[in-house]
Amino acid sequence: MKLVKGLSIIVIASIASCVPHRIMDETKAKLSTCETELASIKKSYQDNDAKLADLKEQFAKDQKLVETLKRDTTLNGGNLRNLTSKYDKLNTLNEQLLDRLNKLVNGAEKDNAKLSSALQLTQEQLLRKQDTLKSLELRLNKQKADLDNLNTELQKREARVNELEDILKKKDQAAADLRKKLSDALIGFENKGLTITQKNGKVYVSLDESLLFASGKTNVEAKGVEALKHVAKVLEQNADINVMVEGHTDDVAMKGTGDIKDNWDLSVMRATSVTKILLGSAKIDGKRITSAGRGEYFPLENAKTPEARKKNRRTEIILTPKLDELLKVLGSN
Repeated sequence: MKLVKGLSIIVIASIASCVPHRIMDETKAKLSTCETELASIKKSYQDNDAKLADLKEQFAKDQKLVETLKRDTTLNGGNLRNLTSKYDKLNTLNEQLLDRLNKLVNGAEKDNAKLSSALQLTQEQLLRKQDTLKSLELRLNKQKADLDNLNTELQKREARVNELEDILKKKDQAAADLRKKLSDALIGFENKGLTITQKNGKVYVSLDESLLFASGKTNVEAKGVEALKHVAKVLEQNADINVMVEGHTDDVAMKGTGDIKDNWDLSVMRATSVTKILLGSAKIDGKRITSAGRGEYFPLENAKTPEARKKNRRTEIILTPKLDELLKVLGSN
C-alpha cells in the first residue's frame, strides 16, 4: 500500500509539471477515487482479518469443546457440524474478500501503469516539440542574421546608387552647361549648317559638309575654321571634357586615285583636319581628342534622296564630360 501511495504521489507530481491542467485534474480525481476504494478495502480486509482471528479463537475453543464433548458424540455432533458449516462459510467469505482485494489492487496497478505510460508518452512528445522548437529557433536566428547582412548590403548598395545618381546628375548638368556655352559661342552659326544637341549625357556639335568642306575635299574652308575656333575656345575653358571627332559621308561610292580612294579615306581625313584645327586654335591636351572616320555606315537618313545624302555628309564633334568620379565608384564595387 505504501508503494502504491508513493507511486500516486510521484505520478501526480509528474503530471502536474508535464500535462495540461485539465488532464492533471482528471488524473488527480481518478487517483483520489482509487485511494478511497483502497482505503475502504483495506479497512474491510482488516475487519475480516479481525473476524477471522475471532473465528480462529472460537474454533480453538470449539475444538477444546469437541474434545471435551467427544464423549457425547450424539449430543454434540450436531453442534460440531453446525460450527464446521459456519467456519466453511466464513472461510469462503474470507477467500472471496481476498480475491476481490487482489483484483482491486491489480486494477489499481494497471491504472497506474497506464498513467505512467501516458505520462512517459507525453514527456517524449514534449521533448520532441522542444527539439523542434530549438531547431526552428536556430533557423530563425540564422535567417535574422542573413536578413541583417542583406539589409547592411542593401544600405551600402543604396549609398552607392545614390552616389552614382549624384555623379550622373552632375554629368548631365555639366553637359547642359557645356551645351549652353557652345550655343552662346556659336550663336551666329546655329541653323546655318551647325546644330547643337544634348542626349545621353553627351553634347553633339554637328557640322554640315557645306559649312566645312568643298565636295570631295578635306581642307576646312574659312567659315568652318571660324566656327571650329569658337568650339576650341570653349574646350580650352572646360578641360574636363573628352572630345570625339567623327567624319561621316553619304552612300555614294568614291573611286579616287590619289590620297582619297573611298569614303573611308574621306571621312577619316576630314575628321583629322577638324581635329588639327581644334588643337591649333586653343590650348587643348591632345589626349582628350579622338578622331575617327565612319564612312557611310552611320547615316542620319536612310533615304536615297539628295536631301538625305546632304544630311549624312557631316562632321560630328561629340563632347563627353569625364567620368572619373563615376569610374572610381564603379571600381570600388
